Formats: sequence, structure tokens, C-alpha cells
Amino acid sequence: MARASRKPRAATLDAIQSLQRLSDLFRERRLQLARAIGLSEAQWRLLEEIAGDAFMPSMFAKRRDCSPAAVSRTLRQLQDRELIAADISQDDARQRVYSLTADGRRMLERLNRERAQAIETIWEPFSASELERFTRFATRLADDLEAYRRRER
Repeated sequence: MARASRKPRAATLDAIQSLQRLSDLFRERRLQLARAIGLSEAQWRLLEEIAGDAFMPSMFAKRRDCSPAAVSRTLRQLQDRELIAADISQDDARQRVYSLTADGRRMLERLNRERAQAIETIWEPFSASELERFTRFATRLADDLEAYRRRER
């Protein structure tokens, strides 16, 4: 019997359903956190990325599989709210260098405090061994999904 025609086991379908539920809840919680301080999830992601090193809008768009125009629009929204600043790069005048303003840093700190509280409440009660097993499984699953996605393109 060909592998593709085999019916998935009930345990496999249960695992997929659990993963979907977890994914939905995780996304819903991110949206809830962002909305609580007046941001969209896209704005939050950009703030986090800008807070890191070497933010490049084109690379961000590619990694997130979104259009450069959408990233530019979100950057403008953050600038209008004075959460980020854009300066001309000293290395290349065609490039912009983005940084968080004081308000942007405070906004991200507030998000991080809220997230830390949820992590403490939800994740910390699990034992180190449970978290390590979950991490190994989730990493393997993600690696397999990425490889499958690449093959299907």
C-alpha cells in the first residue's frame, strides 16, 4: 500500500488537532496582548524586530512572507505614533536605520512584562524535563514541516 494513501491514525489526527488548538490560542493571546496596549500584532512584531540588531525591512518582509508595501505601511504607522524613528544610514544614504523611541521602548517593556507574567503562570509550572521533551518534539516537527513545505513548492 502506498504511503500517501494510508489513512492517518486517530492518535495522529488528535495530535494535529491539539497543535491547531495550541496555535490558535497562542495567536489569540498575542493579539490580546497587542490590543491591550493599542497595537496590532504586525506593529508588535516590527517593534520587536527593530529593537534587535540589524533590522532590514526587506528581509523582515521576506521572512514573514508579506509584501514590502505592508511593512512600509506598518513602519509609517509606528512613526506616526512616535514609537520608532528613522534616520538615514551613515553607510548608505539610500537606506534607513530604524530605532525605538523612548515611547517605543516603554511600549515593548510593557508587552514584555505582560508576556513574562503569562509565561510564569502557564509555562513555569512544567518541569524542566517536560519542557525539554516538548522543545525536542516541537523542533523536530517544525523542521519536518519546513522540509515538507520546501519539497512541495
